[in-house]
Amino acid sequence: MIQTQAFKIVPLTPPAAIIDNASLATAEIDTAGFSYCDVYVWLAATDIAITALKVQESDVSGSGMVDITGLVFGATGAPALPSATDDNKLYGFHIDCRGGRKRFLDLVATVGDGTVGAFVAAFAILSRAAEAPNTAAERGLAAELFV
Repeated sequence: MIQTQAFKIVPLTPPAAIIDNASLATAEIDTAGFSYCDVYVWLAATDIAITALKVQESDVSGSGMVDITGLVFGATGAPALPSATDDNKLYGFHIDCRGGRKRFLDLVATVGDGTVGAFVAAFAILSRAAEAPNTAAERGLAAELFV
């Protein structure tokens, strides 16, 4: 097994139209079978600050999400929320899913009310699988090439 292929990518929000004064519609992350999750948020062109950027968790799919301590940008002791001048920067969350962590994760990202708004895309990479994915679909890909 090649370790760099033992992962699953979960698209959380695709590149889409600019967002202004709204939260991103994000897909939920089901961590079943994986013991680690990295969440990446790519902030492209923006003219306004992000007002919320955090990861939440729940034992139940689709409800009961609560903030994960330590995974809230702008909280005491955490890096500041992205500002209106943070164009083309990537932000990350690194989550050990063992030790009582709840099964379902969700990204909360809210763009402030600007003149135009912001372009934002996000995805997660699940790793340290109990059973390694061995097909493109199991890795969350439409197709893949090897050389």
